[in-house]
Amino acid sequence: MTGKLRFGVLGAGRIGKIHIENLVNRIPGVQVVALADVAAQEREAVAARFGIGKTFADYREMLALPEVDAVAICGPTNLHYQMIVDAAARGKQIFCEKPIDLSLEKVQAANQEVARRGVRMLVGFNRRFDPNFLKVREIVAGGKVGKPHFLRITSRDPAPPPEAYIRASGGIFLDMTIHDFDMARYLMGSEVSEVYTRAAVLVDPVFEKAGDWDTAVVTLTFENGAFGSIDNSRKAVYGYDQRVEMFGSGGMVTVANNTPDAHILADHAGIHTALPLNFFLERYAESYLREMRAFVDAVVDGTPVPVGGEDGFKAAAIALAAARSARENRPVKLSEIHQGVAAECPVS
Repeated sequence: MTGKLRFGVLGAGRIGKIHIENLVNRIPGVQVVALADVAAQEREAVAARFGIGKTFADYREMLALPEVDAVAICGPTNLHYQMIVDAAARGKQIFCEKPIDLSLEKVQAANQEVARRGVRMLVGFNRRFDPNFLKVREIVAGGKVGKPHFLRITSRDPAPPPEAYIRASGGIFLDMTIHDFDMARYLMGSEVSEVYTRAAVLVDPVFEKAGDWDTAVVTLTFENGAFGSIDNSRKAVYGYDQRVEMFGSGGMVTVANNTPDAHILADHAGIHTALPLNFFLERYAESYLREMRAFVDAVVDGTPVPVGGEDGFKAAAIALAAARSARENRPVKLSEIHQGVAAECPVS
């Protein structure tokens, strides 16, 4: 490409603002030229704050702009699929927050449309770009823990989301655990073949009202013979709990929580340190910047994106298997979820 890569952003909510701030202030060679959101007051406030010249209530009007080269899709999950299809039809390069859709058939259809139109799509599994988890991946891939035997992922939110969000999210596995499913594939370097889930409502009855769970333990079986476990909670009173451990034949590598500082206080009452960073916007700030840089680099250099539609498809399939396992109280093979839907999607 020659000149700056010009972005249109679809969605002015909290994640949209994170991406806009990174594009405007931290990534050279790009420009945010347009913003679309149905909430007029928020849309105009964000546009004024970041100097975005054009704003739209209807994202399709923004997609019609010839000066928009790429889009960042940060709107509600139920709009992702149509936004992807519409953006691809206009020849826009696509960054899309996870998940692509709540339906595996629509995920596949979106990936096929992206491939047919010849554009790139990076799916926002930002944790792949976190420096801590990148180091774990490097160590495991380098054979420093030997043959992987067991992966343990802990992911617990500091507080539950609002009821309206819960009802529109697709449930804990497609909204929250989907990051962990992608991380499990990424760190293990092997595909998941079977899922067994136990889930309950232990935090807030609002989850039961919404037909969801707030606490879960997921056991994964990988094609390489290794196992994994993921534990999730929608409320950890001490903060945002994000830990990983990989155990293998030659050793173990682990990542603890990030904290605001590294102090340790020892006194008559015990050993004290800082609580974990409060939530994902703080904990994963660096990863959001790195993933958007990776997208920009792929578009500018004409190279494949590091995490694309096929990764989105496979993580969603594991999430749907986990939900079925929780409902039916039995192990679920991924082959059951793939029935009628091709497991392999075109790589964008």
